[in-house]
Amino acid sequence: MTGPERGLWVDDAHQRDDLVTFVDRALRLDDAAVVRLRVRGGDGEQVVAWVATGFDVLASRVLSARLRPGDLSAGADALRAGLSVSHGGYVDTGMPMDSAWRGGLPPDTGFVHVDDVPARVMLDLAEQGTTLAKEHGGAHGPPTSLLDQEVVVVSSDELTVGIPMRCVFALTAMGFLPASGESVSAGEMVRVRAHAAWLRIDARFGSVYRRRGAPALVLG
Repeated sequence: MTGPERGLWVDDAHQRDDLVTFVDRALRLDDAAVVRLRVRGGDGEQVVAWVATGFDVLASRVLSARLRPGDLSAGADALRAGLSVSHGGYVDTGMPMDSAWRGGLPPDTGFVHVDDVPARVMLDLAEQGTTLAKEHGGAHGPPTSLLDQEVVVVSSDELTVGIPMRCVFALTAMGFLPASGESVSAGEMVRVRAHAAWLRIDARFGSVYRRRGAPALVLG
């Protein structure tokens, strides 16, 4: 890879469009959002985009791309501008924003599969939660009691994990689930995985991560 010393290279137009959607969703949640980009795997051909959703939940999407350096943070607005004028796959990520990223990232490995939840169930929960948030929320959004409520509990032979409403909201806010239940088959699942320190939920268009225990230690 030759050219600029800093930036992102996304050759596939569909992958670029997927990243545009991810960044647009992040900006909808926070017009000052910071996106962290990080190489995954040893071949350098996959990059993970991360953003803090505002629900004390991290959202991520994997794309086929190349990155230099292998870990950088960019303003979502600058990244969006770079994506709109990409030439030859190169995306200018704008001014370095590495110091603006707060907290760590989940590990790449160490997650175990706990169980799967029908995507339609998650969409129904999101709809119910939105209704409750409108009824009981205020100027600062949904009440913390609603966000922290565990709306689904899944378990495997050795592990039981609760999924808080804030993870459901993050999934839908980032567009990781289809917009309506009509476009979701009865067999489509959302996969729940757990790590000693993290909860991970994989949906069709991306994943969300919630710190288990004290999210403020990682996301604050």
